[in-house]
Amino acid sequence: MTNRWYLLFASFFILFISSCGSEYQRLEERELESGKVVNELFFGLELGMDQKQFFEICWARNKEGILTNGPSALSVEHSLVFPSGNPGKMRFYPEFEDGKIYLMPVEFSYDGWSPWNENLKVENLREDVVKLFEKWYGEGFIEVTNEDKSQIAFVKMDGNRRVRVFKKTISSVRAEIVDLPIHKKLSQKPE
Repeated sequence: MTNRWYLLFASFFILFISSCGSEYQRLEERELESGKVVNELFFGLELGMDQKQFFEICWARNKEGILTNGPSALSVEHSLVFPSGNPGKMRFYPEFEDGKIYLMPVEFSYDGWSPWNENLKVENLREDVVKLFEKWYGEGFIEVTNEDKSQIAFVKMDGNRRVRVFKKTISSVRAEIVDLPIHKKLSQKPE
């Protein structure tokens, strides 16, 4: 009899926990339902900005010495010093939908990275990027992982804007700043 009550309680508990959803799912739902629109990216760039404005702002920041051409044709580069004091690079180029920025992928790397330099390992870089973004976007990043914790991302949502930070390679971290309602709409489009 006790085992049946235990099984019944355990079943209801598991059902209750799973119905609550993950912390990330609750965060996403709450932020999207808020109706708040947050478009700020960095260096005067914004989600929803058209291509012409993007190029004009990048050109102005280039003349100020803040931005330069990146190593590839479609890449903008910024040299920075991370919160840890390590110098590095930030490279980005947006994705456009209907001529407006909806996704800003950004790649970060340390200058002088090597696989034997423990101070410049990718986990430290990811921590540096999260700290940098907390200065830019405020605190509130949460850790999101898969079941075996082999993939770890740090996520922050403010209204429509989702910021994700994750390890891309053994030497680089990628951040994706996206207008989530537009991203979700595009994800549902048939190819």
